[in-house]
Amino acid sequence: MLEVKNLHVEVDGKQILKGLNLTVNKGEVHAIMGPNGSGKSTLSYVMAGKPGYEATEGEILLDGENILTMEPDERAAKGLFLAFQYPLEIPGVATMTFLRTALNAQRKTRGQAELSTPEFMKLVRDAAAKLEINQDMLRRGVNVGFSGGEKKRNEILQMALLQPRLCVLDETDSGLDIDALKIVADGVNRLRGPDRAMVVITHYQRLLDHIVPDVVHVLSRGRIVKTGGKELALELEARGYAEFQDEAALAS
Repeated sequence: MLEVKNLHVEVDGKQILKGLNLTVNKGEVHAIMGPNGSGKSTLSYVMAGKPGYEATEGEILLDGENILTMEPDERAAKGLFLAFQYPLEIPGVATMTFLRTALNAQRKTRGQAELSTPEFMKLVRDAAAKLEINQDMLRRGVNVGFSGGEKKRNEILQMALLQPRLCVLDETDSGLDIDALKIVADGVNRLRGPDRAMVVITHYQRLLDHIVPDVVHVLSRGRIVKTGGKELALELEARGYAEFQDEAALAS
């Protein structure tokens, strides 16, 4: 489903990713771990098409199509969803309006009919209840006045409604207490399926106790330097990243 081939990325003239390769098949959950500055968020941003993140070489293929040639909205319509580490507040835009606009825009792009108001309301209520999102939150502006946990739950709600084929979670556990972490992880796990893939970016093993990955990658100095099973995350928790940073430095 996802193939990242020899990806080089610059930010403000500085090379961050230096020939990254990654393959994620349908139905798989891959975790990407690594120290600060290794390029984890850069990978998620360039996949989503964030301005300022320039791919100077390589490809990112989603179902065989190079999404680097597409605008961000086209990538979303193809089924890519990015959950940000720090979700933005959008004052003046009601959460329900935002959700309905996003959902119907994607349905239109995919040749589907827009949802009626009753259909949309039922869909949101059902999804929100599972994430412990109350009606007051839905009436507020997007993420305005939300706690860190509420912002993350709101993003998982968006993901549940949009039903993307590839979910990229950029440090979703950042700023969450254990109760909020469990709620968010449960929401993510309900979306796992044979036709959907996930890339979970994190520093810590604790998230992977709840979202158990099929494959774990270590990213250091702009390259994936080791790949293994879920036990690799436990190894990193115990030993840290120092040895992998040294390996990446030698390979540079």
